[in-house]
Formats: sequence, structure tokens, C-alpha cells
Amino acid sequence: MLVEVIIPLALRKNYTWSVPAALEKTIVPGIRVEVTLGKSKHYAGIVKRILSDEQKEYTPKDIVQVLDEEPIVSSLQLQWWEWMASYYLCTEGEVMQAAIPANLKLSSESILCWNEMAPNPDTNLSEQEYLLAEALELRKSLKIAEIQELLDITNVYRVIRQLIDKDYAFIWEEMKEKYQPKQVAYILLHPTYRIESSLEKLLNNWGKSGPKQLELLLAFIHLQQTEGEVTRSALLEKSGASSAQLKALLDKGILLQEKRNEDRIPAGPKNISLPFTLSSAQQNSLQQIHTAWQENNVCLLHGVTSSGKTEIYTSLILSLLEQGKQVLYMLPEIALTTQIIRRLQQSLGGYVCVYHSRFNANERVEIWNRVKSGEPIVVLGARSALMLPFHQLELIICDEEHDASYKQQDPAPRYHARDAAIYLAQLCGARVLLGSATPSLESYTNALQKKFGLVTLRERFNQVELPPIQIIDNRKTEKSSQEDRIITQALRTAITDKLSKGEQVILFQNRRGYDPYQICLTCGWIPGCRDCNVSLTFHKFKHRLICHYCGQQYAPVTVCNACGMHDFSTRNFGTEKIEEIVSQLFPQARIARMDQDAVKGKHQHDNLIQQFEQHQLDILIGTQMVVKGLHFDKVNLVGILDADALLQFADFRVNERAFQLIEQVSGRAGRTAGEGMVLVQAGQIHHPVLTYAQQHDYVGLYQDELPKRKEFGYPPFTRLIRFYCKHREDNLAGEAARHLHSMLQQLPGCRVLDPAQPPVNRVRNQYIWELLLKIPREGVALGKIKHAISRAMQAVQSNQRFSRVRIYADVDPI
Repeated sequence: MLVEVIIPLALRKNYTWSVPAALEKTIVPGIRVEVTLGKSKHYAGIVKRILSDEQKEYTPKDIVQVLDEEPIVSSLQLQWWEWMASYYLCTEGEVMQAAIPANLKLSSESILCWNEMAPNPDTNLSEQEYLLAEALELRKSLKIAEIQELLDITNVYRVIRQLIDKDYAFIWEEMKEKYQPKQVAYILLHPTYRIESSLEKLLNNWGKSGPKQLELLLAFIHLQQTEGEVTRSALLEKSGASSAQLKALLDKGILLQEKRNEDRIPAGPKNISLPFTLSSAQQNSLQQIHTAWQENNVCLLHGVTSSGKTEIYTSLILSLLEQGKQVLYMLPEIALTTQIIRRLQQSLGGYVCVYHSRFNANERVEIWNRVKSGEPIVVLGARSALMLPFHQLELIICDEEHDASYKQQDPAPRYHARDAAIYLAQLCGARVLLGSATPSLESYTNALQKKFGLVTLRERFNQVELPPIQIIDNRKTEKSSQEDRIITQALRTAITDKLSKGEQVILFQNRRGYDPYQICLTCGWIPGCRDCNVSLTFHKFKHRLICHYCGQQYAPVTVCNACGMHDFSTRNFGTEKIEEIVSQLFPQARIARMDQDAVKGKHQHDNLIQQFEQHQLDILIGTQMVVKGLHFDKVNLVGILDADALLQFADFRVNERAFQLIEQVSGRAGRTAGEGMVLVQAGQIHHPVLTYAQQHDYVGLYQDELPKRKEFGYPPFTRLIRFYCKHREDNLAGEAARHLHSMLQQLPGCRVLDPAQPPVNRVRNQYIWELLLKIPREGVALGKIKHAISRAMQAVQSNQRFSRVRIYADVDPI
């Protein structure tokens, strides 16, 4: 028997191994096996398919062992992985690496073993070699960490290599299981003393010896009667006893200790209730969604901000859980999950399960196994939750479907979770519901072309009005103080008014840090990163200049490197500076900041959001973290401090993205009482995007953008693939890009733009060249085109000159 095995490496194809006869009955697709690749490297791979012996063209290696009793991934998942690798131009090994939790990918640990046929250690060994050889002869095998401790040097590999070359030792790779179940020690009463008369006799005849032990025993009996089962930690904490006193009772056989495996994330009681009633508009939308699913398995719910889309989602989830099905509820950001979790748990209790990258490796394995079991569950998570091994998946909800965070950037697979979810649903026979107040132009076009169902929810819940948007011309403040340029007088007055009424304020600026860059007023020199061609951002809290591309930190610059002068000025402003100025202007207000720098820990998002919900804060300043789907009853003012920055990106989606951000952040205002207002500070006050935003006119923006996309050949009329060539030498990366360009020009019906460098053309000391390929939506065979692209990329990299140039493709780039 032969098996095709996927291993977590970026290999162009999967390899084949032979199955020993003794293991043939245990082999099924989706099960993990230990295999060797090369001379001695061991990997934990996943069996993709079983092949017949007739397909043997050579003598393959045997698999070492089978690691599971049952598959950890289903055949549907393996089929989906194959599609992901094909569509996103990567390898199945890279998909596996992204999908499987780290602690299910067994690691190979190198062990140095003693060669029993080795000569006696003699004078041809150095002092360190002799020391290691002696230890090996006694112990027979040593791990690398043990060798480092023995020799007390950092680089032990030279010594190891010398012993191997002289035939004293050899390397063995041992597979190491990373996942460890959480064990909790429980204390039990010995069966003898569970009989009331025996226990009474024990207590009455205790005597004067060991009074502390008696107190501990009485404390245990009390805890057992009040709380049921008693853990070791709870008993010691509540009784105030020591471990030695507990050990004495265990040694006497009065108490017993039992270790049990427990989930690190315990599920609550599985109660289902709906603490709300759908409005007539919501009920109509719910019915229309069911009707749309009869023709298409994908439906787009276009509902204005605060229209109650979450309540519709909850109603759909509840009906499916009652049928014993599984649901995936995707959100673009971890920050969004905290508030939605609490809202769903109120309705669905212990059926709610959360999965995202902030969980540790062992927690992720336990969630993986819980989903794999097929129990009715709703999984709430970011794009990585799509990789879980669902067995009863009936519905995928993709909330805020327009959000760019659904697109994975690095490493591969560079998939779009929304699009990948639609294909996964087709495989599973599940339904997909896309939700947004500002859908992507691609999704809205698919809906208008009847590829997706379309349901529109035009009114806010309880018929609350959408907030009016006022544009403030900040060109009039150019000669004003810095405080007046950042917080204009009109915005300051509005903040004062809202705070006096006990209401809350959100201030939005999509730049973190204090000063985005500094400039020498004498010669125009700007401090930049040594490893990236980008300016450094000053972070006042850390008192460091930081590169937002590679994370390098530098001391603040006071002397110009170009002219030696000391006269610097700062340009623009980030959330740190806004927080400082707002604190000065409103010293009595309680202020917090939400950005990547301020919110890092596992629970910091949740803590900050809860503080704002409970009105422990008055003003929240943040980046786009604050604009995505959050609900705050008391927020009646939103300030967008620099709308011009949203309109100045060199990207064909700039108008779409700017409208989405403005509309989403404005949607945080007046969600309950309808008394909200939005102030937008801008210089380009007549920009059409601002006009559409003022009118909350998504359809108008769509109709304005679509002809431009068609004229210049951009989505939704074409598919895009962006190619990257990266190398430490600029000329070599550019040469590889030109070579690839000449090959891509041969693709029929496609258009490839000339190689060019992006605005930031060097990151982490790697120069970057890009090519953009436009593929028509109609009239071309996409599969054949992508196969030709893969061959072209392989041909370039097989050229010895370009072997060290990193070349990869980003399909449907954002």
C-alpha cells in the first residue's frame, strides 16, 4: 500500500510513502503519520489519499508510525486544502501549516546517539570532543540542550559534527508530542469513610495528635457538602492548610487524590433563549434570506449600521443549534469578538465557542477537538476559525464582509476568508450569509447579477435615525495652534456639549504613534529605518522612533544626519498625540486609547470595551479598531479628525475604502436614542466620497465607482494577481521581475503591467519589485491560466541566477 502524505513544508508536490503491512489496517485519509524526508529528518504528515501499488514508479520509504487512532481532518477538509493551494498559488503543505494548531504538528527533536561500534576515545579527540564522547558512552544518547549544558558553550554543533565524522556518534530524530492535556487534582474521601458510621468513629477517636490535619479534614467535608467535588488547590486555599498536612492525610489513607483531564476553556450551561423580539423589518429580512437561499447558497444582507443584523444572525443560529448543527460566525478582528461573545452567550449560553490567534497552543487543540467531535456549536472567530474541522457545518456568517482584515497577507496561504468560506460551504452543502452596511463592490455586483441573493435592511432598529454628518473645513485652521488644527473649535464645542449631558465620544484617527514623521527644516531630511525605505514614527510613551514595517526601534533624533542642524518639525499626528491634546483640553474627562500599542494582552480588548460600555470612560480615541461593529448606547458624537488621509492612498479601492471607514465609524453614533452626530475634519470638503457619506448613499458611490473600474480593468470586471520579487540586491530583484514579466506576457487574453517598485520598496532589507496581472472574468480558463503561472514562477526560480530571489503570488490582493 502506498499513501500520498502532506507535510507542513512549501513543497511543490506531495510525496509518496509505503505502508508496512502491519500498519495497513490503521491507515485512512486525514490521519497523522510519522515520515522521514532526506537522510534523517522526521515530520508528522497527514495522509491525503491511499494509492495502489500499481502506481509505484520507484521504491518509496516506509512510514515510521501512525500517530492517531482516528483522522484529525476530514476528507472534505483535504479537498478544500487542495482547492486553496490551487486557487491561491501556494502548496498544500503551506495550507496545512496554517490550518493545523501548532501542538498537533509534532516536532522533530535531534538526539545524538552513541555508536556501539565506535573505537575507544583516544588522543585524536579534542578536550570537548573527549568530554562529550565519554558522556555519550555512559548515557548512550543526549539531547542538544543536554550537550549545551555539559560543554557550557553556545555553538555545540561543531563538536557534534566532529564526533559524527569520526564515527563515535550518529544523529537520531525523535518525534515529540507537544499537546499536553490539562490535569486537575481532585481530593476524595476514602470509600471506607464514606459510610457515615465509619467517618463518625474516625472523628470521635482522633485524639490530640494532628489537630491541623483534623481541621483540614473538617474543611474538606464542609467543602464537599457545599460545593460537591473538591480540587486540591481549592481545598488548600480555603482551609489555609499546607501541602504537608494534606500529604499526611493522603498517606494515612483517609483522603485520596485523583488526577482528571479538564478543558482549559470550560463550556457553560447550554441554555437557549432569545432576550429580544425581532422588529417587523428584521422579520421580513429573515424571511427574505430563507427565500434567497432557495436559489443561491450565498446571500448578502445589506443593512445600515445599527439595523439589528446581529439579532437576525442569532435567530438563524438558534434554529440550527436546535437541529444539532454547527455554525461558523466570522468577524474580521479579534477586537470585535469580545462584545459579540457576551451578546451571543446571553442567547446561546455554552453553545458559543471562541477561536482566534490570541489563544495559546493547547487551548487551540482543545477547541479543534471539540469542533471535530461534531457537537452542536457556534464558533465565533477571525479568519483562522475557517480552518477548523467542522463535521455538521450548516451556516457560515461573514459579518462586515467588506473588511480587508479577512485577507491573509503573510505567510502563505494568502487567502481571503470570505471567498474561501463560500467554496467551503459549497463542499459542505452549507449556506453563507454575508453581512455589511457597506458591502464590497465585488459582493454587491455578484448580488445584482443574481450570483448571490440580496436582502436590504434600510432602517435602524426601533426606527432610530442615521446620524447627520457635518464636514468641517480644516483649511481655515492652517495658521492656528496645533491643538486647534487637530481638534477644531467646532469639534471642541461639540465634545463639551456631549460630555455635559453625560454622553460619550469616539475620536477616530487611522494612525498610531505620536508623530508619523519628523523633517529637518533646513534640508528636508527625514529620519528613516535602516532596513526599510520608510520614515520612522515617534512614539512618545516609549520615547522611541519605531518602524511600523519591521518593528525596529531607534533613539529620538536631535541632529540632522544630512546637514548637522538641530531644527526639526513634525508632520501629521497619531493617536498618542490626540490623547495628549484631548487630556489637556478636557482634564476632567476619562480618556482611553484603542490601538495596537495600547491594547496587546489577551483580555485587554475586552476590558477596555467593557469599561467604555459601563461608562467608566468618556472619550475613546482609536484607529480602525473602534469602527468595526461595536455597539455603545451612550455614544452620541463621533469625530473623524483627518478624512484627507483616508482619500490619499495610491490604490484603485481608495474611494470605496474611505467611504466604508467613514460610514462605519459614523455608525457608532446615536445607535439607541437617535441623537448622534458625526463631525468630519477635511480639507477636500467637496470630494465626492464625503458627499456620498453625508447622504449615507452607498448605492450612489457604487454607481459612481463601477464605470471607472470597468474603464481601467479592475475588479469586479477582472481578477487580479500581484507578483512579488524580493532580494537583498535591488538589481537582481528587478531583473527577476522583468524575466517573469516576459513569461507572463504570453498568457492568452491577460494583461500584465510592467514591473515597478511600490512606494515602500525595501522592507527588512529586502528590495521589492511588483507585477500586476489582470485576468478577464469571462472567456478564459482560470485553471489553465494559474497552471501556466505556476510553471512560469518555477521556471524563473530554477534559473540559478534567481534561485535566491523570493518570488510569490498574491491572488485577489487587497
